[in-house]
Amino acid sequence: QVQLVESGGGLVQAGGSLRLSCAASQSLFSINVMGWYRQAPGKQRELVTTITSGGSTNYADSVKGRFTISRDNAKNTVFLQMNSLKPEDTAVYYCNVRSIKYDYWGQGTQVTVSS
Repeated sequence: QVQLVESGGGLVQAGGSLRLSCAASQSLFSINVMGWYRQAPGKQRELVTTITSGGSTNYADSVKGRFTISRDNAKNTVFLQMNSLKPEDTAVYYCNVRSIKYDYWGQGTQVTVSS
């Protein structure tokens, strides 16, 4: 059973930065998509960003220009660099890795941005 372990969440001031990491417990089928989702209190989960095995990325309009996703395939890890954070970014962030063979989710890490 593959586990995705997230780290890097915390409390930051508006305008600050935070870097999230998500590492898989074991090697994964190489052709996959890694991404980050978030869920704010009382709201539905939303896509934040994804990155394919080939390096193609996409971002939700709300985070474009502020967040950057990257991956290290050798370490089975995906990162999310969050800059210029806003209070509306406050949410539980979940990492995800999916392929034809699987769809795994992390346990979530809390990100709180104070005004």
